[in-house]
Order: sequence, then structure tokens, then C-alpha cells
Amino acid sequence: MNSIENGADNTYDWAARGACRSTDPDSLFVQGAAQNRAKTVCMSCPVRTECLADALDNRIEFGVWGGMTERERRALLRRRPNVVSWRRLLETARAEHLRVVTIAAERSAAAVAPAPSDSPGRRAG
Repeated sequence: MNSIENGADNTYDWAARGACRSTDPDSLFVQGAAQNRAKTVCMSCPVRTECLADALDNRIEFGVWGGMTERERRALLRRRPNVVSWRRLLETARAEHLRVVTIAAERSAAAVAPAPSDSPGRRAG
């Protein structure tokens, strides 16, 4: 039994949660304008980051992965040739994005929260 089978390596667990798991795989390996339609499957996918990282880390040449076409992935790889682990980079970026969004939401909620009254137990009379 290898490490994936015994659960020691969860590297590919994300694939079972992909938005594309119930679509025809051939619909993700298309050309031209059909690629834009294929990319729409990825837009609400909960594992888009993992999928894209896998395609970039493994230099997958064909198909739409993580919302990017092969041409888009090649361009990204050319622009960032020194990235050692796309998975680590993208997961770090996602965590930072979520942190910033959370801070913004907390500040927004605090801004609209009613101000505490001067004397909480006192009735107007």
C-alpha cells in the first residue's frame, strides 16, 4: 500500500471535491472559444487553487485546470520561472486574501454597529 492509499498523503484529495467531477472530462480539453466556457466550471469551484497549483507544479500542458488554459499557464510559468512550489505560493496568497477580507469585514461591522449608550440601565422619562 502506498502513502496515498493509507491516507498519509492527502495531496490529491482535492480532486474528489472539484466542480468538474461530474462533468464530461472532454469538455475541459477543448480549443478556442470553448475554453472560455470550460473555465466557467472553475469559477465557483472550492478547490480551484489546489487544481491550478497541481497543473503548474506538474507542468500539465493540456486542458483547463484551476480556471486557466494551457496558454495562460505557460505565460504565467514564463513570468515567474523561479517559483519552486505553486501550491505553497497559491495557498499562502489565498490565506492572506482571506485574512484581509476578514479584517475588512470586521471593520465594516464595527463601523455600522450602534454606539453603546451612555447609561445602559437608565430609562428615558
